[in-house]
This record gives sequence, C-alpha cells and structure tokens, in this order.
Amino acid sequence: MPNIPWPGRWTRLAALAAALALAGPALAQQPVSTEASRALTLDEALRLAEDASETVQVARAGLTRSRGEMLQARSEGLPQLSGSLSYSRALASEFQGIGGGGAEPDTTGPPPPQNCGRYTPNPALPIGQRLDSLEHAVNCAANANPFAAFGDLPFGRENTWRIGLNLSQSVFSGGRIQAQNRIAQAGRTRAELELATQRAQLAMDVTQAYYDAALADRLVGIAEATLQQVETTLEQTRLARQVGNQPEFELLRAQVTRDNQLPVLIQRRSDRDLAYARLMLLLDLPTDEPVSLTTSLDETVAVPVARFAANEALLGDTTAANRAAVQQAQTLVDVQQSALRIARSQRLPNLSVNSQFGRVAYPEGAFPGWNDFRSNWTVGATLAMPIFTGGRIRGDEMVAQANLLEAQARVRQAHDAARLDTRVAIERLESARAQYQASAGTVQQAQRAYQIAEVRFREGISTQVELSDSRILLQQAQANRAVAARDLQIAQARVALLPFLPFGSAGQGQSQSQSQQQNQQQAPRQQPRQAPADQGQAFTSGGE
Repeated sequence: MPNIPWPGRWTRLAALAAALALAGPALAQQPVSTEASRALTLDEALRLAEDASETVQVARAGLTRSRGEMLQARSEGLPQLSGSLSYSRALASEFQGIGGGGAEPDTTGPPPPQNCGRYTPNPALPIGQRLDSLEHAVNCAANANPFAAFGDLPFGRENTWRIGLNLSQSVFSGGRIQAQNRIAQAGRTRAELELATQRAQLAMDVTQAYYDAALADRLVGIAEATLQQVETTLEQTRLARQVGNQPEFELLRAQVTRDNQLPVLIQRRSDRDLAYARLMLLLDLPTDEPVSLTTSLDETVAVPVARFAANEALLGDTTAANRAAVQQAQTLVDVQQSALRIARSQRLPNLSVNSQFGRVAYPEGAFPGWNDFRSNWTVGATLAMPIFTGGRIRGDEMVAQANLLEAQARVRQAHDAARLDTRVAIERLESARAQYQASAGTVQQAQRAYQIAEVRFREGISTQVELSDSRILLQQAQANRAVAARDLQIAQARVALLPFLPFGSAGQGQSQSQSQQQNQQQAPRQQPRQAPADQGQAFTSGGE
C-alpha cells in the first residue's frame, strides 16, 4: 500500500463514505415494482403450471398409448373380418391361341359347319335324312374347338374383377391372448400411476418454487430493513461525532457495518430474481413479467394440492402399499407373470378357423355386370403345434422366470424404500412445525431487544458492538421465522401428496432453507467483542 499521508487518507475515506451514503438509500429503496403487476396466488400458479407442464403432457400421452395397446391386445380374441376389391388387366397371356378369351379365329381353311348343335338321333326319319344328320354331326365334331368349354374361365382374359371377404377367428391359443390382455391392463395401470406421480411432483415443484420466491421476498425486506437501521445508526454516530460525544472509532465501526450490509442486500435481490425466474419458468410465463405473490408464508391454510391427487381419499396416507412407486413395481410383477404365461403357451397347440368368400368376373369389356360374377366360398381350420424348436421355448421360459423373480425382489425393495421415505417426510414435517412454533415469539423479543439497544446507544450508555449484536440477532430471528414458515408449508404439501410422489422427494427442497439457516446461525458464534473489521466480517457471514 502506498504511503499516503494521514490527511490524504482521511480525505479518501470521507469521499468513500459519502459515496456509500448516497448509494445506500438508493439500494434500500429498490423494492420490486408492483405497478401493473400480476397478482398471483399459489392456487393460480398450480393451475398455470399444470396447463404448461411438458412432463404432464408426456404422461397423458403415455396413458393414451396404453389405452391403444389395450385395444390392440383385446382385438386378437375377436373375429377378424376384412374385405377386398381388385381389378387386373392382362397385357399378354400364355393361354392366348388355346381357346377362350384372346383366341383368334382361323380364316385360311374351309368354313366351319353351321348349326352345330347337340346331335339327337330320330328313328322316325327316313334313312337318307338320318345319314345326312349323322354326317353333319361328325363334321361338327371334327371342326369343333376342344378348349371352347374354357371360354368363360380366366385363361387369357384381359379383364379380371375380384370381390372377397376373409373371416378368421382364434379358437385356442394356449392362454397367450389372455396374458397379452393382462399385460396391456398392467401397462394402463402403470401409465395412470405415472400421470398421478408427474402431477403430484409438478405440484410439489411449483409449491416449492412459489414459497422460495416468497421467502426471497421476505429476506430482501429483512435486508432492506437492516440496511435502513444501519443507515440510521450511522447518521446518529456521525452527529454524535460532530458534537464530540462519540470517538472516531465508533464512526468507522458504523461505516464498516453499513458497507458490509450493502453486498448482503445485493445478494438477496439476486437470489430473489433467480427464485422468480425459476417460478416463471415452471408457469411458462415471461421472466420479465412483473408478478406479485399474494399467498403469504404465514398463512396457516392448507396448501391447495388436493386436486393434484389421483384419489383424494389417499391424501396424507402413509401406508407403504399405497405409494405410487410400490404400485408401479407391483404392475411389473403382473407383467412378468403374464410374460411367463406367454412363454409357456408356446408349447400348446394353436387352433383357428377361417372362411373366405369371393366373387370373380371376367368381362369382355372393362366393367362387369352383376351376372358376370361367379362365387368362391371356402371354410377351413388351422392347427399349429411346435414339435422341435432347438430349446428356444425353454430359453424363453427361463428368461421370463428370471424377470419375474427380479420384479418380485424390486417390489420388496420398493416397500422398504417407501417406509423409509415416509418416515423421513413425517420427521421433516414434525421438525418444521416445531421450528415454526419455536420462532413464534423470537422475532418480537429480538425486535424489543434491538429497540432497547438503540435507545441505549443513542443515549451513550452502550457501544456500537452491542447495537450490532442486537441487530444481527433481530435479522437472524426474522430470517429464521421466514425459513421455518416456508419449510412448514412445503412439508405439509409433501406429506399430503406423499402417496403419489416418487421416492426421495421427502428429503428434497430443504437444502436452500437449511443453508440459509446455517448462514444465519453463523453470526452468534462470533466473539461479541472484536475489532471493527472483524465485526463487519462476522455480520457479512451472518447475513449471507
């Protein structure tokens, strides 16, 4: 540090103190603008978050998907009827020239005989006529086309129309279809539980973010009030110094105390901005939109989370079997049991019946008439049974059996985790309620103690150290009261939604408030009689 003469040092200190004196009230008078701000209650915040939550939308899509899978599984046990209509035109055919459609008449030889009908002998005719009719019949038979009877068949036809119906019905599948239905039902149950879990978790996240923002508002107010107090103390000390009632040491102590409070206020406002940003992100609102939180930390009414419960009768239920995570694990057991049934059903025969009905037409033109169609109708049955699969079915059974054992073990793990998580949530609630009740009269007592210390300092009876200690205790009591209120509200909401929350949520949400409490509790552990710089540092750590 350069060797600055004492007059120069005092000049710089005076300039710095004047600048801080001007900046201090400006910082203290920067509350969150409530002009044209949106009044936001916790209930409205929960409603906005549910409409904007992507996780809830994904869970709802999963529920819709599970319903579709149930319809798919159920359809395999019902008759399957399908219809078809087809048209084809032959550009070239291997049957051309044989007869029927597509055969070209032969014009090089003698003309074929006429009036070639069916020959019927008539004994009443004279011998000559009978011989002529017999010769005519032989001539017709010799010149007749042997493939003329196939003229109405599809050989060589250019146009073909087909109309068909196909009906099939599974008669016996060895229990595979029933097992698939049970798997689909378990999938729907799991999707419903997942939706309930996501809605409950969203309610917890929004509740915690809302009360975090409200707590940040309260801590900013405490920091602003503390800054105003130290400003008042500094002015009193400065006036007392001017009239010679206070030494320069006390004035420097008051200035350091005021200067140390400014970063605390800045940090509190930064924390508040971040808390509001997290809340606005959950609500899908612009981060720069001004809002005013109208649900107070001190309200004793229950947190409005009942509508986020899939079953309101389970609100606050601490039974491990009713936890959503335990029920989800149980659905996996049902799925694996059905999968094992499907694997075993491969050893049994599969029987199904089917029927096909069709109408076929080969018109001369492009479009047929109804009389051009001919009918085809078949009925059949299919029986299939594996004879040798090389151990594949046995392998499927072993895999399914192992998956079932694993799912059953996970159910037992889920029960243990549910009991521990429930115990943690209840302990959190009891601890938060006890802390809130213990802090009921502390703020009033600390306020009264600070008023007495302020009067004693103003009258010259006590020192700046005593006044600073009283101020730190008051700030700590106010912060502890706000943190206890926040923790109590969140703990109550968590216990109410406990049956629908995932494991581990009972121990979350406390880190921020606990760190604030620990920081607030650091100040009393400092020595009450320290040098001015140490006292200012102790106050800074206590305010953080």
